[in-house]
Amino acid sequence: MDDEQDHYFSADPASPFQRVPMRADVWGHWLELTTGSGVFARGRLDIGTGVLLREVGPPVTAGSVLDLGCGYGVIGLAVAVACPDAVVTAVDVNERALLLANENAAALGVADRFQAVLPDAVDADTSYDEIWSNPPIRVGKSALHELLLHWLPHLVPGGSATMVVGKNLGADSLTRWLTEQGYPTDRIASAKGFRVLQARRP
Repeated sequence: MDDEQDHYFSADPASPFQRVPMRADVWGHWLELTTGSGVFARGRLDIGTGVLLREVGPPVTAGSVLDLGCGYGVIGLAVAVACPDAVVTAVDVNERALLLANENAAALGVADRFQAVLPDAVDADTSYDEIWSNPPIRVGKSALHELLLHWLPHLVPGGSATMVVGKNLGADSLTRWLTEQGYPTDRIASAKGFRVLQARRP
């Protein structure tokens, strides 16, 4: 496990804060981003997120998108850059991650359509056309289920949640569980030991 993964889902990581640049080519756009210590995938695009962004095209018809567990913001920022009509809300419990995500949005010129906030700052009545996520599987199964059951009802009817989950971290059982909860879920891609799942709100 990476050293930063011990605490990247802490509200206020204890490690000294050091910014680390990275760049990624997503959907034909180069994203120059700042990552940091105490935030998931410091200095890199993690493998799972890379699989998600390579295997699935941008949500060009979505007007509102939620980046769930945003980290330094790469998924939501990629959506904002590739989809000029999309408004992106990004949530994370890690305040350092939110700071970096909002800084990255400003640097990319999409701060008018991208906002990273704590989960409690999202109004209960807010709805989204799509949710995109590399969810924090390592918080444990019960915490993950609670997280998903909180956010999936924020989808509009017919909306979808696109997520990447490691096969060895329970992707197939999560697919079944989501379907049992009333969110029919399909595996839409598979690469490098990861599954890309798409759950729909009927």
